[in-house]
Amino acid sequence: MSVSRRADTWEISESEEDTDIETKPQLNHDEISQSTTVSSHCRDRPLRDQHPSSYLKRKTSPATRSSSDRTPASLPHHGSDAPGPARKRRSREEVEADRERAREGREVKERQRASRAQEKVERRQEQQRRREAAENLRSLRPENCLKSLTVCIDPALLQHDGSDILLDTLAAYEWRFSIESQQHPHSITWTRDVPQQEGGSLGLLEENETVLLLGQTDFLDMVISVKKMLNSEGEETGMGSFLSPLLEHLNRDAKKVVTLLVTESQQDYRTDAFGAPSGLGIGSMDVEEVLVYLQLCKNISVVFLEGWQDVTNHVCAVTKALSKRPYKLLTERTELPFCVDGSWASGVRVERDGSGLIQVWSKQIQQLNRVSPGVASTVTAAYSSPQLLLQAYQYLGSEEERKGLLAGLIVKSEGKDRRVGPEVSARVYRCFTAQNPQLVLD
Repeated sequence: MSVSRRADTWEISESEEDTDIETKPQLNHDEISQSTTVSSHCRDRPLRDQHPSSYLKRKTSPATRSSSDRTPASLPHHGSDAPGPARKRRSREEVEADRERAREGREVKERQRASRAQEKVERRQEQQRRREAAENLRSLRPENCLKSLTVCIDPALLQHDGSDILLDTLAAYEWRFSIESQQHPHSITWTRDVPQQEGGSLGLLEENETVLLLGQTDFLDMVISVKKMLNSEGEETGMGSFLSPLLEHLNRDAKKVVTLLVTESQQDYRTDAFGAPSGLGIGSMDVEEVLVYLQLCKNISVVFLEGWQDVTNHVCAVTKALSKRPYKLLTERTELPFCVDGSWASGVRVERDGSGLIQVWSKQIQQLNRVSPGVASTVTAAYSSPQLLLQAYQYLGSEEERKGLLAGLIVKSEGKDRRVGPEVSARVYRCFTAQNPQLVLD
């Protein structure tokens, strides 16, 4: 009687809905005990260890489950003591091979990383070199180079009347000038600021140009001294006070270029056709002989001027010429003058894809004397590169055959066709095979 009351009480518990009470059949004692056992067993285990289907059945309608589902034997077993799949044991050789492959992979990645880092450093260095080259090229332009020049004036020149014209002109042009003692009195020199290789600081470079101002009296003394030297078979003794140290300095440094500016404030002397003063007891032939000697033997030029305005104009002209010199030297330093950047100098521009090389090859042959564009085109049509021409020379056995290799080529023109000829063929052969750079091709 008590068992039935317990079942009725369990059936009408608050955890169940009213509909279940009406439709649920009566359970016997064994089913009640089994359900109680299963419920307690499921409450003791976590929900994640329970079977999903049984969990859903219990959650939605535990009263409709069958007796077989409520038994503990029907629940899946997920215990940790279940046997897993057998794991294959690796040998020592396989472990070592895996370690070796891993080590090689790490080394490959390390080398790739180092290679990328090296390439990045090289790219940065190349960009830095390009920036420095572009900056140096901009500094060599005349307008920029003029700012780095300094006109050095000897203080003795300021004692002359009219020297303020020179200083005012330099200040008006905003050119740099300095008043400092020079090696030769009454002289003007130039210095240039150039970047140093280490540290990036600026250094001073002394230009080769030197201007020396002389009066009429000093010039006459110089003419007499040089004339005596020429009559004594080249003995440089007994020179004037300024000419002796000047000649000694020129003997030590042959690259120096000296210009003597002969001026006189008093216009009491007439000048002849050569610009030399006359009426001073010295013949024009003597003056001319002295001027030729100074120009050819000592690299000294003599210019006759009327006053300080002409001196100022000469100094300004020399300053502008010095500002243009670095850029001109850079353009004239090209290894292949027939291959210039652009077509403005009868050159050919070579693109990255190689277009233009055949035109450069033709221009190179035209550098030879008496080689027309038609002859050059004929040679380049037969041999499209210098390498092919050199290989053709190597295949021939004798020297005469090599010299006459190009003689039989036909040059087509508007008139009648002609051959290249043995003379041009021999000249081209000597040009490309001679070992002596001083060899005369003609």
